[in-house]
Amino acid sequence: MSITLSSLILLPIWISMAQIQQGDPDEKEKTTALKDLLSRIDLDELMKKDEPPLDFPDTLEGFEYAFNEKGQLRHIKTGEPFVFNYREDLHRWNQKRYEALGEIITKYVYELLEKDCNLKKISIPVDATESEPKSFIFMSEDALTNPQKLMVLIHGSGVVRAGQWARRLIINEDLDSGTQIPFIKRAMDEGYGVIVLNPNENYIEVEKPKIHVPSSSDSSDEPAEKRERKDKVSKETKKRRDFYEKYRNPQREKEMMQLYIRENGSPEEHAVYVWDHFIAQSAAENVFFVAHSYGGLAFVELMIQREADVKSKVTAVALTDSVHNVWHQEAGKTIREWMRENCCNWVSSSEPLDTSVESMLPDCPRVSAGFIQTELYPHFMA
Repeated sequence: MSITLSSLILLPIWISMAQIQQGDPDEKEKTTALKDLLSRIDLDELMKKDEPPLDFPDTLEGFEYAFNEKGQLRHIKTGEPFVFNYREDLHRWNQKRYEALGEIITKYVYELLEKDCNLKKISIPVDATESEPKSFIFMSEDALTNPQKLMVLIHGSGVVRAGQWARRLIINEDLDSGTQIPFIKRAMDEGYGVIVLNPNENYIEVEKPKIHVPSSSDSSDEPAEKRERKDKVSKETKKRRDFYEKYRNPQREKEMMQLYIRENGSPEEHAVYVWDHFIAQSAAENVFFVAHSYGGLAFVELMIQREADVKSKVTAVALTDSVHNVWHQEAGKTIREWMRENCCNWVSSSEPLDTSVESMLPDCPRVSAGFIQTELYPHFMA
């Protein structure tokens, strides 16, 4: 095991405590004091001192990875799958590296939706000004004009974005397992228009503006000597604060703030917005939904807010491991009755595929997905 700076700092304290605990009862006060000292040490912050810089590549090539002909992520030189523990004993750094790779993969999937699936990227809100935060969805050319049928895809919660079911599956398995691309291609082959929602893109992040604290020299009614003395104290205080900040946060991670996207600030809001501005305006006589995990909850919320419209346009809903709850969401009797007739929820079960699974909720039928790994449900339904 490697010796880190944090372990070198804490080792003398641990040794002292062990020596004191072996001594007389009179030494208990010292033990208490040392324990208090340990409780004041932020180990997470201390561990940052041992980290390499959080500077990661911004391309797959920079990470030395690429997707092969089977859609598997492999190292360019070794051909090996992705390795999470790139550096031993640096879990936080490894996690940041994984997240940086995940952001690149999100953009890669967006490119596939446009180039391989021939979908159009549509900015929302549709009436957004140039300066306000925006999100987007993806649609086939005939999504609004196809007179027969339209397929709508909604992913679950977390880091996934439009076109993905599970980032972990994309990285560790392949693109077909973790993305919506097989659904999209099959739907288009069978004559469906397609709309791909982006319910987790609810805000943009910007760096927090630095707050200007007026210096005491701005007060002109004070004597010059007093102002100079105050300025000197202020500079010394700032110097100490900067030194502490450098120790506390050596990686200098930026402090960010979130600017929410109008009418799309949550998955539920997003689903209603896309319904009102796109799905409800489509020519399709029959609309079909596929919703995974939290996407199922978002669909039920859409039903609650647009019940009559949804009933008149939606033919069937395939839910996969949906986390909706008709009681908590206060779905009315007529909604529950409609769901029993028009929805089906494939859930985690070791029973054979499509075997009925008992449910405590009086809504749609629940049937077995045929296996336990919930992230794979959509993939095997495609």
